[in-house]
Amino acid sequence: MDTESEIRLKHFTALKSKYQATNYQDTSPSSLLYLILRKANLCIELTELEFDWLKEQALFQTFETIYQQQQSNLDELKKLENEFSYLKSQYQVPKNLRDFQNISTTLYPILWKLHSEKALTDSELEWLKNNHLGVIISLINKMKLENHFFTLKKKYQATKYQGLSSYSPLYKILNKLENKQTINHLELEWLQKRELFETVKIFEQQEAEKQTKFVQLKITYHADKHIDISLSSPLYSILQKLDSDEILSDSELKWLEKKGLTETITIAQELEKTREFKNLKLKYKAHQYEDSSPKSHLYKILKNLEREHKLREQDINFLKKRKLTDTIQIANEQYISLLKSKIHLEELPNDLEIEWLKNNGREDIIVLAQQKHYAILKRKYGLIEPNLPMHPFYEIMLKLEKKERLDIVLVTQLIEQNMLSREGKIATAHSRLEAEFYEQEIMRTGNNWNIPNASSYWRKANEPEQALRVTELDLNKVKENKLKSAILVTRGGAFRDMNNLDEAEKCAKKAIDFHSDSYQPYTLLGAIYYDRFEYSKGDYYFDEAIKRGAKPGDIDDEIKRIFRSIKDEENRHKAAIYLLNKDPNRYEWAKCYLKKIKAKK
Repeated sequence: MDTESEIRLKHFTALKSKYQATNYQDTSPSSLLYLILRKANLCIELTELEFDWLKEQALFQTFETIYQQQQSNLDELKKLENEFSYLKSQYQVPKNLRDFQNISTTLYPILWKLHSEKALTDSELEWLKNNHLGVIISLINKMKLENHFFTLKKKYQATKYQGLSSYSPLYKILNKLENKQTINHLELEWLQKRELFETVKIFEQQEAEKQTKFVQLKITYHADKHIDISLSSPLYSILQKLDSDEILSDSELKWLEKKGLTETITIAQELEKTREFKNLKLKYKAHQYEDSSPKSHLYKILKNLEREHKLREQDINFLKKRKLTDTIQIANEQYISLLKSKIHLEELPNDLEIEWLKNNGREDIIVLAQQKHYAILKRKYGLIEPNLPMHPFYEIMLKLEKKERLDIVLVTQLIEQNMLSREGKIATAHSRLEAEFYEQEIMRTGNNWNIPNASSYWRKANEPEQALRVTELDLNKVKENKLKSAILVTRGGAFRDMNNLDEAEKCAKKAIDFHSDSYQPYTLLGAIYYDRFEYSKGDYYFDEAIKRGAKPGDIDDEIKRIFRSIKDEENRHKAAIYLLNKDPNRYEWAKCYLKKIKAKK
C-alpha cells in the first residue's frame, strides 16, 4: 500500500506533466512549485510573487498555461454573472434582498431550471417562499396560465385574439371547450363579435357530437321515450354519469322516477350492484371469480359478510369448492378484529361467538375476553388487589352474576382470603344468595330451623328489613325453645342493625327466657350495651356469654366491629380508654383509636 509521501510524489509528478514543468529537477513535495501547481489545479488565483517565481525558474510554459487558465476562468465567471443578472431581471428578483450572497447559491440553479422550462419541485417552491421570493412564484404561475392560454388558442383556432390575460373571457370560454362544457349564448355572441368563427365552428361540432352521444345514451339506458334532446336536460347529465360508472344521487333517481323512466332506474341499480360486487371481490380477494353478475351467489355471500361480519357454514363450503381460501381467511380475520374491538369496549362475546372462536382455534380471544370480563367484575365487586389471581375468583364472580350458590370449595377459598369476614360486594352477594336459598328451603321443607339461617344471611347482606320479615311469625306455633331463642337472637340482631336498640334488647331477653344456656343472646345484649356506651353492663353480658361457651376471640371481634361502627370519635376515644384500663394487653389494638384523636388535637 502506498505511503502518504509516495502518493504526494505521484500527484506532484502528474501536475508537473499537466502544467508542462517536467524539466524542473526538484521532485520533493515540499517544493514551492508543488504548492503553486496545486493552487492552479484548484482554480485558486496565483499571486504576483508566485508568477515572478515561475519566471525566475525559467518555467515559462507553466507560467503561460496557468495564466491562460486563470484568464479563461475569469471570462467564464463573468459570463455566469451576466447570465445570472439577466435571469434575475427576467424573473423580477428584488435588488434589496438581505443575505443575497448566500441566497444566490441556491437561487441561480432554480432560475436556470425555469429558463430551461423545467418544473420546480415542491421543496424549491417552498424555498422561494421562505426567502421572500414569492414574486417569482407569482411570475411562474402567470407564465403557466399564459402558456396554457396560448396552447388553448392554438388548439381551438383563436390565435388572432392578441391578449394572454387569464382574466380574458376567451380563456374561460376555451377552458369550457377543453372540458366539453356548453358555452352560453352570451359567450357565443362574444366569439362571433371578435370574428373567431373557427372557434365557433369547433364548438358547434362538439355540440353536434354531444347530441349524437345523447341519443345513443338514451337508447343504451332505455330512456329513449323521453322526448327532450336538449343538452341542458337533467337526463343528459344523468346518462353521462351512468356511462362513466358514477353513482346517481337520490335527487337524480327521484327525477327518473318522476319521468317514468323505470327501466333506466333498474339499469342504474344493476350497475351500482355490479360496481359494488367488483369492489367486494377486490376487498375479499375473490377477483379471480369470473362471474361479475350481481345475481351470482358470491355477491350475496360478500354482501351478507359486510352486514354480519361472519361466514355461514354453507358459505364456507361454497368458497372452499371454488378455492377462494383467501376470502375465508380475510373474513375470519375481519370477524376476529370485530370481536377484539367489542372486547376492548367491554362488550363480551356471546355463546355463539365463543363457540365460533373455539371451532376456529382462537382460544386466545376467549382468554382475552375472560381477562377483560374479570377486570370488569373486579371493579363491580370492589376487588382492588392488583395481583389477585383469576382462579378461583373469576369463577366465583361468574356464579354470583348468574345467581348460583357457591359450593363449599369456593366458599372455603373466600374464607381463606378473608373475603366473607369483612364487608364487601362479594360477601354481600354471597349472603343474599344464601338468604334466598334458605327462604326457598323454608317453603320447600317447612323446616323452621332455616328461619334463623335466612335471617342471619339477610343481615350479612346488609338487608335487616328482610331479616325482620323472615322472623316475623307467631312463636307460639314454634314448639322448640331453642329454635324460638335462635329466631329471637337473629331478629334482635336485625333490630340492632337498624339502631332500634330497645326492640333488640327485648328480643335478646326473650331469647334468654326460652334458652338460658345459649351464649348468643348474652353476646347480643353485651353488644347492645356497648352500643349505648354502657360498657360495664356490656362486659357483664359478654362474660356470661363466655361462661356459656362463647369464645373470647369472637367476643373481641364483636367489640372491634362495634368500634368500627361508632361514628363519634370522642365516644370511641372514651371506649378505648375504658378497654385499655381494663386490660391493656388484651385490648392493645384500641390504642390506634387514641392516636387518631390525638392527631386531630
